[in-house]
Amino acid sequence: MNTVWLVSTYGAFGILLCIFAETGLPVLGFFMPGDTLLVPAGLLCASTARSGPHLPLLPVLVCAAAGTIAGAQLGFWTGRRAGRAALARFENPRLHAGVERAEELLGRYGHAKAVVLGRFIPVVRTVLNPVAGALGVPLRTFTLWQVIGGLLWSQSLVLGSYWLGDSVRHPDAYLVPSVAVVFVASLAPVALEVLRVRFTKRAGRDASRD
Repeated sequence: MNTVWLVSTYGAFGILLCIFAETGLPVLGFFMPGDTLLVPAGLLCASTARSGPHLPLLPVLVCAAAGTIAGAQLGFWTGRRAGRAALARFENPRLHAGVERAEELLGRYGHAKAVVLGRFIPVVRTVLNPVAGALGVPLRTFTLWQVIGGLLWSQSLVLGSYWLGDSVRHPDAYLVPSVAVVFVASLAPVALEVLRVRFTKRAGRDASRD
């Protein structure tokens, strides 16, 4: 998805819809941009941007926050109503791996820390909310920490890229490179998880042979 075009065309409202879909609709949200959408949005808010539309910072911050908080809450309620059995219906291998990773985070770090950390991990950010609902995470606990995590994630990306844009000339020239960097960085946790799973399976096979 061309996130630069999306932000330029639909502005803050487009950000709200995409972030809401990414965090609240597991199957559709898997294909939605998150990090790679908020970074160009912040750059286009910078006062030094020369080409393309200039986005007002406050509506972008508000829409990013509203989309991620409302989406996470919808995902949680979907998981709560559908139950754990619905999680097994994910056929996409990456989505299934995301569900397993979300369950692992909740078990290892506890509800509060897992909900916050999950915001910063692609794919997990999409599936952790329904997983938390299906596993019976208390509503009050989830709501509190998903709001904190959602604000930390969305506002830090927008403000960070905004401040970067204000510190360089013609930040719009960095739109595509910055999206590429964020995209590659967002794949790193997934790649590490794949390597970890392969290493664990290989170690298990070696142990069984011995």
